[in-house]
Amino acid sequence: MSLLAKMVQRRIVKVGGLVAGLSALFATLAPMDAQALPAFARQTGQNCVSCHAGGQFPELTPYGRLFKLTGYTMGARALPLAVMGVIGDAKVANTSKSDDPGTDFQKNGQLALSSASLFIAGKVTDNIGLFSQISYDNYAVQDANGNFHGHSGADNVDLRFADRFIDAKSDLIYGVSVNNNPSVTDPWNTAAAWMQYVPVADSLGSHQFTDASTPFPSFDAAATALAGVNAYVYWNKTYYGELGFYGTAKGIARPMSWGTPTADLQYLKGFNNPYWRLAYTRELGAHNFMVGTTGMIAHAYDGGSDTSDPGNLGSFRNIGVDAQYQYLLDPHTVTVQVAFMREKQAHSTNSMAASSYFLADGVTPVAAPSSSDTDNIFRAKASYVYQAKYGGSLAFFNKTGSTNTLNQTSGYDSMGQITSMDPNETGITSTRVNGNLSGNPGTRGMTYEAFWTPVQNVRVGLQYTTYSKFNGASSNYDGFGRNASDNNTLYGYVWFAY
Repeated sequence: MSLLAKMVQRRIVKVGGLVAGLSALFATLAPMDAQALPAFARQTGQNCVSCHAGGQFPELTPYGRLFKLTGYTMGARALPLAVMGVIGDAKVANTSKSDDPGTDFQKNGQLALSSASLFIAGKVTDNIGLFSQISYDNYAVQDANGNFHGHSGADNVDLRFADRFIDAKSDLIYGVSVNNNPSVTDPWNTAAAWMQYVPVADSLGSHQFTDASTPFPSFDAAATALAGVNAYVYWNKTYYGELGFYGTAKGIARPMSWGTPTADLQYLKGFNNPYWRLAYTRELGAHNFMVGTTGMIAHAYDGGSDTSDPGNLGSFRNIGVDAQYQYLLDPHTVTVQVAFMREKQAHSTNSMAASSYFLADGVTPVAAPSSSDTDNIFRAKASYVYQAKYGGSLAFFNKTGSTNTLNQTSGYDSMGQITSMDPNETGITSTRVNGNLSGNPGTRGMTYEAFWTPVQNVRVGLQYTTYSKFNGASSNYDGFGRNASDNNTLYGYVWFAY
């Protein structure tokens, strides 16, 4: 057996043992007749597998999509509260190539409360419904003494008005959503807001290379909560169209970004930042197909910059295509998802300062920065669930893009050295672990996952994420000898929702 195989085996035994112990505890505490997210389960009287493919939240079935598109209004009003939490243990393959492993990989190989959320969701009137999530990050801030301090804030908010007209020839659903995240309204799990589905403590260095942190098709301009109004139609369970406009979540829309400091808000220019979604879907017995396209144009100011200065204004243009296939026939559930997104970013004038790095000779400056970048992200995932209990998935991710010295965070100084401490006082330092020596975003890898649902509402899983490329290179991507495979991460989790 190879050394790598032995290392992986030891990590699986260690993390698997911890996860097994936690799963036994939750299996003891959890009622056997538990249902899906209680806020919606109490309302509809349905269990997990009705709305979620194989019972694996948050992936939706056709019924689950219909429930969402009709504004979360099916059924009777009930207690609109639920809670969710994830306890996880992440182990990074190599933590040695770091100035301070304890800081760069906090909680490595240790149990951590990865995420906790409170949901306020359900039917308000016959035509109005709400899905809202307030999340708590137990490790949001670490002080000078190494102590962590938690923080809460608005996560996903989707307040809808919807109506439906059905006659002998047509079935029309239409609605309006007020929300804080482009694509949170989307009913398919190939959407930017939903394709990543297992929450982690992304504030922890040990979790920074888990599957949740790998490249996903997304809207970078929506990195923090925005405020948007979207209108949508769904005709004959076949054609779906949506158009929305987004702006900064401030003033009357400030609740959409509750918990985010004013200085950290994503500021957009005006409300002329459109988002769109088109999809074609068909149901053929146990089979369900969807192909679609989505996109967004956003005029965004640099983070923390003066919004009165037009020199701080840049733009993002996203266009994506996606497809999903589902086979739902007890005891089998199969889901295949494919998504591709291209993003072109035009950098603001004020962000175009020349790089301070040199070539290896320590004399020749690196090339002048480019005023724009183009990134391409491809993601594919296939999953299988048996009896809504046992399952696994395989995901592939690949990010490519333009090379730009503006994006370099590591490089040679005027002494021809790469250093994170600047002992020669050149004024130039480089970033270890997450540094980018090439200025290229190229990142590629795979995630292998196995999971078990001992009772509805509780899922126990193990993910192993591997990298063949990171930050533009397979080896020495940060200039300090760190290789892409050093970021391989084993992550075990227990995910519950009540």
